[in-house]
Amino acid sequence: MNTATNGDIELAYETFGTTGRPLLLIQGASAPMIGWHDEFCAALVERGFHVARFDNRDAGRSSRARKPYTLTEMAADGIAVLDALGWPGAHLVGVSLGGMIAQVMATRHAERVLSLTSMSSAPDPSVRWSRRTTATLVKFFAATARKPAGPEAAEEKLLKVFRILGSTGYPHDEKWIRKIARDGFEHRTDFAAAKRQARAARASGDRRTQLAKVEAPTLVITGKADPVQPVRAGRATADAIPGARLVIYPGMGHDLPRDLWPTIVEEIHAVATKG
Repeated sequence: MNTATNGDIELAYETFGTTGRPLLLIQGASAPMIGWHDEFCAALVERGFHVARFDNRDAGRSSRARKPYTLTEMAADGIAVLDALGWPGAHLVGVSLGGMIAQVMATRHAERVLSLTSMSSAPDPSVRWSRRTTATLVKFFAATARKPAGPEAAEEKLLKVFRILGSTGYPHDEKWIRKIARDGFEHRTDFAAAKRQARAARASGDRRTQLAKVEAPTLVITGKADPVQPVRAGRATADAIPGARLVIYPGMGHDLPRDLWPTIVEEIHAVATKG
């Protein structure tokens, strides 16, 4: 485990591989970097990438913030990780909130972004809203409102989250879900930290005007069964970025099903070869 700094924020990160195209993985709201499965990271290494993943501020082993912040500051956290790694630039892969952070990095730090892959994300928080999204979020908050009493309770809580948000067309890896809940229990994101991250996303507003200026090769991935960021959110992202490739996976929810890893890795490799 290594640490990068951005002002008074310390950011925990780790790497996979030692050579290859630099690639930075950015997780979603409240999720620690271990939400990127080790085997998914290894698959990227096998495809020729030098992979880094990190904990966003207010998640995992990174610092808890003392005041509200913006996606611009979270994007600067990503740049701080690149600086710590000595990478002049990197291919970015962000999921959900991480996709939004990656989008901001591509608009505000274009010279550091070799390619952009935005997954299960949106260019504007308002794009996702629908009756289905609202109902899903009500279920999500009901399942996560209480602080888990221990690692076993954290396991059951995260399993509920995956059943609410996860893919309908692919099996859930319950053994791995239990493992990351247990491993991340000590450094879990509390309710106040989760609110700060959510506030940062809402405050970012509509980024489509800025995204229209993105020149990095871009891939947008969305799941047809995603109850949080529906297909229209992914399509809006792709429409906003010149030349972006949109890939829609039937049965994929707000997660990354193991069965799709090979094709997703190939899609990331394809867009990276253009950068």
